[in-house]
This record gives sequence, C-alpha cells and structure tokens, in this order.
Amino acid sequence: MLWSLYQCCTLSALYLASNITIFAHNFLRMQLLAFVLIYPFLWIVSILPHRLFYGLSDIACFFIYRVFGYRRKVVQENLNLVFPDKSADEIHRIEKEFYKHLCDMFLEMVKTMNLSKEAVAKKYHLVNPEVLLEIEKERSIIILCAHYANWEWNVSINNYVNSKGYAVYQKINNSYFDNFIRKTRARWNTTLITQAQTAKTVIHNFRNNVRATYGMVSDQSPQAHRAHYWTDFMGITVPIFNGGEALARKTGLATVFLKVSKVKRGHYKAEFTPISINSKETEEHEITDKFLRLTEEQIREKPEYYLWTHKRWKHRGKKPAAFADVS
Repeated sequence: MLWSLYQCCTLSALYLASNITIFAHNFLRMQLLAFVLIYPFLWIVSILPHRLFYGLSDIACFFIYRVFGYRRKVVQENLNLVFPDKSADEIHRIEKEFYKHLCDMFLEMVKTMNLSKEAVAKKYHLVNPEVLLEIEKERSIIILCAHYANWEWNVSINNYVNSKGYAVYQKINNSYFDNFIRKTRARWNTTLITQAQTAKTVIHNFRNNVRATYGMVSDQSPQAHRAHYWTDFMGITVPIFNGGEALARKTGLATVFLKVSKVKRGHYKAEFTPISINSKETEEHEITDKFLRLTEEQIREKPEYYLWTHKRWKHRGKKPAAFADVS
C-alpha cells in the first residue's frame, strides 16, 4: 500500500512538473510574440522627426486625457490635496499641462531606443558635471532624484562620469523587453539593478574599493508597514523611502540631489546640488529631509512636470503609534 502511495505521489509530481514546464515554455513564447509584434512599432516611433514625434504625443494625450481619463481622479485629488490655496482654474491648467508632459515623457522613453550619446547630450544638458567629477575623485556617489521632468534620461549622466554607473529600476515582466532595456542603457555606461539588488551591489563595491555612481528615484511611496520614517512631504505626513540615505550613511558615500528642468519640448537641463560629502558624518534623516525639501521646491516651481498619477499620499493619516514622537 505504501509503495502504491509512493508511486502515486511520484507520478503526480512528474505530471505537475511537466505541466509547469509546458506553461513556462508557452509563457516565454507569448513574451517573445509580444516583443516581436510591438518592437517594430516602437522602433518606428523612436525615429520619427521632431514634428511628427510630438504630433503623435498630442494625439496620444487627447485619448489618454480626454477620452479614457487615465487616472484623472487620482491627479485631481493629489493636486487639490497639496495645493489647497490654488484656484480651480489653476488646478485645471496644471492638470492639462501635466498630461501633455506625461505623454511627451512616455514617448521620449521610446525615443531612447535610438538615441546616441551625442544625441542625448543635445536634448539633456548637464549644467555642472564638474560637481560629480570632483566628488568621485574621493568617493562613490548616490544621486537622488524625483519623478520629475524626464527621469528616464537621467541615466545618460553616466556618460560623463569616470566611475562605474548604476541605476535602480523596476524590472519589466517581459524578459525580452527587459533584456533589451538593459542593453540599451549599457550604451550609456549604465548597469541597471533592481531595488532588491541595490544594497548588495553598493556594499559589494564599497568593500572591494570599486568607485561607482548610483542613480535612485527616491520619492516613491513605500509600503506603510515597512516604512522606517514618516514625515511631511508637500505638507502631508506620509511614509518616506530612505534606503538611499541608509546606504550612504553605512558606507560613507556622498549624496547629491539632481534637479531636472524642462527647457522646452524634448529638451531638459540637469543641475547637481551636493547634500552630503561624507554621509557618515550626517545626522539620521538629515539627507532624506534635505532631499524632500529640494524636491518640494522643484515641484512648486513647475508643478505640471511632477508625476501626479502616482498615489504618493495614499497612506496619509495612517502614521503608526510607534512613530508618534518622530517628526
């Protein structure tokens, strides 16, 4: 009887393994099919001349904003929440300009497929690269930025540094597109790493004396139960992502704020502001607080270029009792 049970379990396991293998193969085939079908369209879009390229963005904006109303309720709620003193007309103007910029930015992400180092340098101008070049002579750097203007082209900064460049990114579910994105960014001296790989990579490089520059978009909303710090952002108390500060203080890396401004359609300028040179010498939350204040200043200057579709303030009013005395 035990032998029969063993055989039954073994056969069941083999059957399950076989089905999992078949599913995995079919899943990869579907991913490949999606890549083969979508890639040519994206490639054509990426080489369109300026007028046609942004004309396509205007068409996309009409459908995304007017027809489908993509996340309009979220955008309106966020704008009214952080700008209670602005009139309804002003909020509406910001909303419209935001959607126009959002479509531009998404298409500019596609444009990256065929942008050379020389081409991106004309569209994304570094005002003061000497700030990074001077700091990297002594230590590695963590560049902190927000979801503002065009954060996709921020990785081109690594074309100007002498150290090894990394950028923290969200892995794409389609493995073929993910591999393509990795190879594309590698042309700009950038190695993409996931959030889960970041701490291991920074510490490994630190212990092996590998000079590096890391780019992190640090204004995202962490899960409330995993947050280590709550404070005000745009006047509202929310959980704050402070992983960049934690790594910088642990390893003594420098931290630099990256301010990106939209000069005109398809053209940006980037400017660096040092936050800390030796982060081991800073107080807890000092780096994060400076980053937040600089980000707020940037948003208030031109709010239409911030990512308002993101539910950044969804955890407001949920500050745990354990953080009651933490400002």
